[in-house]
Amino acid sequence: MQTAAFFVYNQVLTYLLVWGNTVRLSVEDYRQWKNKSVTLLGMSGVGKTHLSATLRQHDWFHYSGDYRIGKRYLDEAILDLIKEQAMKVPFLKDLLRKDWIYITNNITIDDPGPVLSYVGKLGNPELGGVALDQFVRHQSEYRLAEIRAMYDVPEFIRKAHSIYGYPHFVNDVGGSLCELDEPGVIELLAEHSLILYIQVTTPAEEQKLIDRAKSDPKPLYYRPEFLQEQLAVYLQATGLNYAAQMDPDEFTRWIFPRLFHSRIPRYEQIARDYGYTVTSEEVAKVRDEHDFNTLVEIAIHRQQGN
Repeated sequence: MQTAAFFVYNQVLTYLLVWGNTVRLSVEDYRQWKNKSVTLLGMSGVGKTHLSATLRQHDWFHYSGDYRIGKRYLDEAILDLIKEQAMKVPFLKDLLRKDWIYITNNITIDDPGPVLSYVGKLGNPELGGVALDQFVRHQSEYRLAEIRAMYDVPEFIRKAHSIYGYPHFVNDVGGSLCELDEPGVIELLAEHSLILYIQVTTPAEEQKLIDRAKSDPKPLYYRPEFLQEQLAVYLQATGLNYAAQMDPDEFTRWIFPRLFHSRIPRYEQIARDYGYTVTSEEVAKVRDEHDFNTLVEIAIHRQQGN
């Protein structure tokens, strides 16, 4: 009877999550939710991976969007790109053609480096950049892969419980989720998980995130319209004629604060319609599962007060 009761209760919670933009969970609903599923939303660097790694130590299944992308949807494309570069080296070319060596994609759940390398940074190829036409193609492929990875979430929630025996599930999504503009993706995540938006609320925290991104510029996903608009502004401001003349790191440093501020309204809209909000400062204080659950309860209580 207890098992049946828990099943019914979880069905009720699923109903509440489906209608997340009109009906919300109470703190008690969350506490009684037997198999919790949470999607973490926010910019890279706000604490999503910190929370995921913490929960992983407490019997939560950690689903990384970028890991799924790299292992399932872009694996072949990543390997082809590496092989293309390796074939330019006569010694490696001979080894590859004779099948004496093989190349593998060694992405890990904590380091999505191969995916970032495939996305690349726009700019002069002689400085490690990617030509505009190839960059746009890789951006489109990454977007499609991220959409597919998010559609896999319900099945991985099932696998986490029925195959691996994990009671709870945390979905660690990329910072670009808010920019996919794909009907149904956010609704699907809201149907199957509680969406928790990690917000940067203070100028000091915002500057710290921007400084971190500038000190180590990483490949980023841009909405096509945003990239086209910002690229034109950058070329005019620098007096350059083509993207191939740009220093890829300098362009990435320049565009990051603009990308950051363009994403904030999109995150906030998702949180208003489907989710709950916590701050990056609050997230930094989480040390274990109890801290995390307390933080979620605070977010639920805070949302109910609005």
